[in-house]
Order: sequence, then structure tokens, then C-alpha cells
Amino acid sequence: MLTVGHCTTERMDAQTPTHESRSQSENSVLPPSSAVRLWRPHAQRNLRNQWSKLNSLRHDWCSAASEGRSHATTIVNSYLSQKYMDGMDFGVLSDMPNIRKKASAKLFKQQELHRGKLLSSYKDMVAIVTRMVNTCKSMRCYFRGESNSPIAQFSFSLGVDTDSGDCGGIPVFTFCSISSFEELAWEIVQMFISELNLKRLLVMELLSICDEKISEVMGLHWSDEFYEGEFKDLSVFNFYSNETQAPLLPCLRTCNSGTSTVQSKQQQDSNVLQVYITTWLAEVNIDKRRMDEVLEIVGRDMHIELLETSG
Repeated sequence: MLTVGHCTTERMDAQTPTHESRSQSENSVLPPSSAVRLWRPHAQRNLRNQWSKLNSLRHDWCSAASEGRSHATTIVNSYLSQKYMDGMDFGVLSDMPNIRKKASAKLFKQQELHRGKLLSSYKDMVAIVTRMVNTCKSMRCYFRGESNSPIAQFSFSLGVDTDSGDCGGIPVFTFCSISSFEELAWEIVQMFISELNLKRLLVMELLSICDEKISEVMGLHWSDEFYEGEFKDLSVFNFYSNETQAPLLPCLRTCNSGTSTVQSKQQQDSNVLQVYITTWLAEVNIDKRRMDEVLEIVGRDMHIELLETSG
């Protein structure tokens, strides 16, 4: 947990690379006061920018996830309409030649269209989480040149001859050090990484369902690359296992990922598909209450507003 007065944090996940920032802070040496006065304004500006960017990215995620749910719902409705076409009562339209065949073909084309759109939404979510990870890695402020020089320069990217980037672990604003801000950011981003993992499983299932009477769709395996370059994208946030040559299987916040082989099922019951849509909407891996708590604490320490206010 985190408290405002001391800005202490509890690490959420073993895969979250906060140990790097901790070790850097532990090995850093407190610079002279003149260097601190030069460093702090640059560090404050960078942290505000990075947390504002992270906050904006979570809104981008919500938009991409909402679009994905819309496409997923259309895919499910189209599939179920095809599946139960033979039992539908067409009323006065029943005498039209090949009405069921034509309707099924139309629904299949609609399903195909939204398959592509669902995959595009998933790709957008991968890109958003990738930018979240890069944001977490861009919170430090490094000295360039002599730290005791009045014309010292700063950089927000790690170089060969740079310091630890946290000015000895001192508070940047009031309470929190760079390391504390990083750990809080990773805690939030880890939620989105886990949720992206789960959504990949749902995408695999939804892209594979089809009515075999209309057409055959190649079923996906978990180890398949859903789009060109996907595995490279997933490796950015330790989502891809070199050992199994496949992404890690999804899990809830309180369990570990599995590594067994998973294959999609092309014929699904309507109740199962409803569970898929509900799971997509619920975002069970994102603890919104904890995320709001973190954003409130960070915003209070930085004196910026990261949470939406009503009215």
C-alpha cells in the first residue's frame, strides 16, 4: 500500500521491472545542493509530463476497448443468426427464393468485416500498452556534463556516462522519489498488461467462430501470431515467452500465468459467447478503485489533477 506522508509502495507483480529502478536508487549518491536545485525543476516537469501521458493513454485504452467490444458483439450476433437461421420464421418473406441462403451470406460478410475491425482494435490496444511501458521507463532525469556546473544539462534517456537519474533518491515534489513514482506507474501498467493478455484470448476465440454450413474459418492457436510483428510488440512488456515460443497465458490478478497449449473452438454456445462479451466489458484485471487511489495520490503530490471531476 501507499501512504502520502511517506510515499511507500507495495510491489504488485514479480514481472514488473521495478527492481531496476530500486537498485539504481540504492546505488545513487546524493549530489551537492547546487545540483539538486538545478535538477529538481527538470525532474518535476518530466514527471508531470509522463504521468499526464500515462493518464491520457488509459483513456485511449478505454476507447480502443469500447470499439473492440462493439465489433465483438457484432461478430457474436452475426454468428448466432447464421447458426439458428434454419429455425427462424421469415413470415411473408419465406417464399422469396433462397432467402435463408442470401441472409446467411450477408451475415457472414458482416462477420468477416468486423473480424478485421476487432483485430485492428486489439492491435491498437497492444500499441497503447507499449506506449504505457515506454512512459514508465522515461520518468528519470539524468545529468549531462558536470553536476556542479551552473550550465549543467539534463536528459530523460539513459546514456553511457550518466548518473542514476533520481538525484540520490530525494523527494521530487513533496514526498515521493523517482523510484516511488515509477513503482506506482508500473503498478497501473501491469493491470493493463494482464487485461491485454486476457483480451488476446477472447480475440482468439471470437476470430475463430464460424457456422460450418456457410464457410470454414481457420481456427487460431494461442501460439499463432495474430498480426505481423505481434510477438515483437508483446516482448516489450515480457508478454512473450522465448522458452515456449508463445505469449504467456492470461490470468487474474491473484494467480500465475500458465503455459499450456490453447486452441480456439469454432462452434460455441450462445451462453459461452455472452460470457466472452461480459468478460471483455468487465475488465477484471483492472482494479479501477486502486488505480484511482494511485492517481489521486500522485496528483496530490505533483499538484496536478489526474482524476476526472464531475460538474
